[in-house]
Amino acid sequence: MSDAVSRFPVTELEDLPADLRERVGAIAEKSGFTPNIFRALGHRPAELRAFLDYHDALMEREGGLTKAERELVVVATSGANHCTYCVVAHGAILRIRAKDPELADRVSSNPWQVELDERGRAIVDLARDSALFGEPDLEAARDAGLTEDEIWDVGAITALFAMSNRLAHLTALKPNAEFYLMGRQKR
Repeated sequence: MSDAVSRFPVTELEDLPADLRERVGAIAEKSGFTPNIFRALGHRPAELRAFLDYHDALMEREGGLTKAERELVVVATSGANHCTYCVVAHGAILRIRAKDPELADRVSSNPWQVELDERGRAIVDLARDSALFGEPDLEAARDAGLTEDEIWDVGAITALFAMSNRLAHLTALKPNAEFYLMGRQKR
């Protein structure tokens, strides 16, 4: 097996433009490593900026879905799209935010049988298969207590990560080894 992170060029943190070095550096400092997605997208700085801006607008906004619910959307979407990188990376974040070492694995591998509360079930169902999405899904989400704004967030996060999943497939992006243990062991 190749040790390559991506089948395309990668850019190390110190070689990013100053603004991106600062943004990605803050993430690397917090996590203890530079996630490979930033190294892979770094060779196209304008696209990395756009990705980070949209990511932050959806994943860091105040109100609505909790941070754990946002990661639940990412894991459900990435599982549906068979994206190993995003399942592993965001599975780690979900394990930490939900304080559940098994949830991400169950949602990504068999979302139909994972035990979730009504709200979590509605979120996962909205994130799974947009081709089959319809009015009954919206009604189920509303009945589970999701607001229109939260339903929009599920859809927008699903769309962003469908794009991200496709890039991870294109690049054959490998997850950082550190992600596999996050949320499973005490730091």
